Amino acid sequence: MSMAQQEPIEQQHDETQLSRPLPLWRNRDFLLLLSGQGVSSIGSQISQLAFPLLALALTHSPAQAGLITALRGLPYALLGLPAGALTDRWNRKRVMIVCDTGRAIALASIPIAFLLGNLSTIQLALVALIEGTLFVFFNTAEASALPHVVTKEQLATAVGQNELLYSSSLMLGPSIGGFLYSISTMIPFLGDAISYAISALSLLFVRPQFQYERTSKQQHLGDEIKEGLHWLWQHPMIRFLALLTGGLIMPCTGYGLILIVRAQEQHASTTAIGFIFAAGGVGSCFGAIIAGPLQRRFGFARTIRWSVWIWVLSWLLFAIAPDPLLLGILNGLSFAIVPIYMVAQYSYRLAAIPDHLRGRVNSIFQLITLGSTPLGLSLTGWLLQTLGPILTVIVLFVPQFLLAIAATVNKDLRHATLAK
Repeated sequence: MSMAQQEPIEQQHDETQLSRPLPLWRNRDFLLLLSGQGVSSIGSQISQLAFPLLALALTHSPAQAGLITALRGLPYALLGLPAGALTDRWNRKRVMIVCDTGRAIALASIPIAFLLGNLSTIQLALVALIEGTLFVFFNTAEASALPHVVTKEQLATAVGQNELLYSSSLMLGPSIGGFLYSISTMIPFLGDAISYAISALSLLFVRPQFQYERTSKQQHLGDEIKEGLHWLWQHPMIRFLALLTGGLIMPCTGYGLILIVRAQEQHASTTAIGFIFAAGGVGSCFGAIIAGPLQRRFGFARTIRWSVWIWVLSWLLFAIAPDPLLLGILNGLSFAIVPIYMVAQYSYRLAAIPDHLRGRVNSIFQLITLGSTPLGLSLTGWLLQTLGPILTVIVLFVPQFLLAIAATVNKDLRHATLAK
């Protein structure tokens, strides 16, 4: 990947280049960014439902399917830190375009191999690894995009709308994916490839470059990574949010496998499984709509604490659903809390981290929060095969419960307010 290198300097107005902010619904660049990522998110949700279904169909083993799916998260552990430093050097928008183009090619290779009669579990594993690698760079660059297309005052609202869009993809993607998979196992992957191409095209028309002009002396890559690590470590609230978010996500990473195994035990069709996942999207949309008002009403600290407790306790609902209908309803209720927590922590993070450090600090944050996803997926697959879905849910509840207690007693969180 060839990128034009640029150097960081502090800007007097750190968060936005907009001299006269437009309402978000009239902000051309925000709408282009949002719509492109919306199409891509729906495509990703379509293929993310189809991927474990295809892996299970090829391997007939939850453990192997979990291992293949886990490869998508492996690049976080291997590339998270250098990706952050490199995206602080490179043109972030160009990084996103190159990554989306690469992901489109990788996903399109699955139906092509199928048509040629050469599709194998090895290719699925390679596609998961490539898609995960490009996602690390894309996600790190994307985390710095919003402050360059909206004002600082609009940031929380923009984050909420972005989360609502993602929640809508959770609702639409799985239901569409389950239906498409029932028609042909390859259509979901072709659809996701097209969605990545649309996302890359939309980014070409966004005017800001997602970073300010950089003219200061470039440091050694290792020193830049250390600077990001030092900043995060010296910011106790960001540090705690990273550990808390990672600890909550890791046990839940394999929830899709749990839902699929539970639903298949209840003789649900692939279309019904899609609607079970889509119910999570409905709940997530509701959570995204009320996230902003809840935070304004109760404040940052209380929103984080209460959302953590509801997140943790709702996880147990997966163990008690007796049929696909209730499994879908409970999935929707459980997912309603996720965007409330995510909007609160993401808004705080975007407002607190200086622009020239966003790539590095966000990559470290993502390494902590998402670097353990391969372990979570592999562990979930092994637990499902060894203990079954109900005991798997109970075992994975324990670390989440301990984190909820930690959030309750943490002094930094208790007195925290949203960064200005």
